[in-house]
Amino acid sequence: MTNKPKIWALCDDRAGNVGQCLGVAEALGMEFERKDIAYTACAKLPNFILGASLRGVDAKTKASLKAPWPDLVIAAGRRTASVARYIKKENKGQTKLVQIMHPGASGAKDFDLICVPAHDIHDLQENEITMLGAPHRVTDRKLAEARDHWSPVFENLPHPRLALIVGGATKNKVFDNDMARTLGRDLNRLAKEQGGSLLVTTSRRTGQAAEAVLGEIDVPAHIFSWGQEGENPYFGYLACADHIIVTGDSVSMCSEACASEKPVSFYAPSDMISDKHQRMVKSLIDAGAGQLFEGKITQQTGKKINAAVAISSHITRLIKSTY
Repeated sequence: MTNKPKIWALCDDRAGNVGQCLGVAEALGMEFERKDIAYTACAKLPNFILGASLRGVDAKTKASLKAPWPDLVIAAGRRTASVARYIKKENKGQTKLVQIMHPGASGAKDFDLICVPAHDIHDLQENEITMLGAPHRVTDRKLAEARDHWSPVFENLPHPRLALIVGGATKNKVFDNDMARTLGRDLNRLAKEQGGSLLVTTSRRTGQAAEAVLGEIDVPAHIFSWGQEGENPYFGYLACADHIIVTGDSVSMCSEACASEKPVSFYAPSDMISDKHQRMVKSLIDAGAGQLFEGKITQQTGKKINAAVAISSHITRLIKSTY
């Protein structure tokens, strides 16, 4: 390995995987090359069949994955695992592999570091570590830039500004209109009682419940609905809010809120949030990153949590002795 390691970040078609992969790569503070991975129908095959191969990717992807091979590969999600293992095999075992989220038992020993969410129920192996929440791309620099950019837009909104980050239904749980109205009503009441304002954003999964949330808001507010045209103020909300309330159905949204160094509250009723997401919320609360939202808020700032930075420290130690 040279003094400047060659690093590839494998980015597939899932935005969540990409955000986690790039968040870790950026946190390393080293130059890296993004390799976009596009799949064929074969990618649906289990990894024990695919093995260390490129059988699940398209021709353009195959053409982009060639020597000189990297010293380090960072990837996320099950489907990238076969690609990462292929690269290591072609480089005679010299490429170090870092996988975010467990790739499955098949070939797991090929990875030098596997980063497993603390809220997953899993017996750790020697090459595995746990991470709080999920890695992401929210950094102090990006928040500072967002604050400079969005502060003039929000200047007429009174403090305290309460940011409401709304997710929605998941595979086995609903976010119905009654839940949405209750959440919107509670936040509107809090803002009104404190003479403040709301910063509200919804997501694709909010669906029709978005109307129910927004229908309860009559205080000064800045609102950005999913699919709306124009610049997305999400980073601006994280940077300019005095308190952040986030629904607990999204590991990414909760983790990003906890990187803001603002007081954070998690809306996580059991009829909306899966057991897995309940464990995730509890892990963040136990770490001091926030509190449950139960109709009121405090001004206590939570502990800053950033899994990308934590993982990057492990990677630095992993490769330090070889470059």
